[in-house]
Amino acid sequence: LSMANSSCVTEFLLLGFSSLGELQLVLFMIFLCLYLIILSGNITIISVICLDHSLHTPMYFFLCVLSTSEIFYTIVILPKMLINLLSVTISFHCCAIQMFFFLGFAMTNCLLLGVMGYDRYAAICHPLHYPILMSWQMCGKLGALCGIGGFLASLTVVYLVFSLPFCSANKVNHYFCDISPVIRLACTNTDAHEFVIFICGVLVLVVPFLFICVSYICILRTILKIPSAEGRRKAFSTCASHLTVVIIHYGCASYIYLRPTANYVSNKDRLVTVTYTIVTPLLNPMVYSLRNKDVQVAIRKVIVGTFSSLSFCNSIAI
Repeated sequence: LSMANSSCVTEFLLLGFSSLGELQLVLFMIFLCLYLIILSGNITIISVICLDHSLHTPMYFFLCVLSTSEIFYTIVILPKMLINLLSVTISFHCCAIQMFFFLGFAMTNCLLLGVMGYDRYAAICHPLHYPILMSWQMCGKLGALCGIGGFLASLTVVYLVFSLPFCSANKVNHYFCDISPVIRLACTNTDAHEFVIFICGVLVLVVPFLFICVSYICILRTILKIPSAEGRRKAFSTCASHLTVVIIHYGCASYIYLRPTANYVSNKDRLVTVTYTIVTPLLNPMVYSLRNKDVQVAIRKVIVGTFSSLSFCNSIAI
């Protein structure tokens, strides 16, 4: 309420797709299909990991947490995006809530990817100590820390953005309430707030990414010492999926959030934002299922088990 009292603006107009005219209906169908695919893909990953005991390992535990975070991360953005193709208004408080949850899950994902890099480092570089280094108790603590750290950083950023006064300008040149397009509407100097937001971005993006880079340097050194080519290939294959997601997620997020607001270019930035709000959640289940034989085998086992159970139930009913 105190944030709203310092502003004359009570709602924002999201302009992200308002200029597309008749193409909005086509986009609605495309985004709806992608939304359903993202939900079904990530739910499949979570279900398979929970049902198959062979996947009850730290790596798949963090993948399960990541998929759960991706589902909520997508729910925060895509339903409102679909509505925005028909209506483009969002209230001041709803805008703040959307930004809080979007950034919270996005930052949690960044930290989770860093923890997953450490998990690969421990598994490949210290296999004998792996059960101790990545015990279930440690996995739970790391997962909880990622969530708490992500949402605390999000709360800080949202407070910094919405504690600014918004006088009359209320047209957000984006398809959801993101930091740069919203903070540009403030009717005061935002340099100090933007600097603190930039520091939060560095802590959430650069620090985990550097940690991942150091982990993979150690992993590469260990893999090169493996005498057999098959052993090297198998060790690296367990990291390939994680590396693919890391490059896309950190690359797009760094491009958007680790630069001044003045450099925000709406059309180009919207395209990059679509990549990490839609493509990355869509890519995660595909990369981890298509490139991971363990997940492929588990999916087949779950499908066969499901059909077997249905056949058994039908035979009893007959």
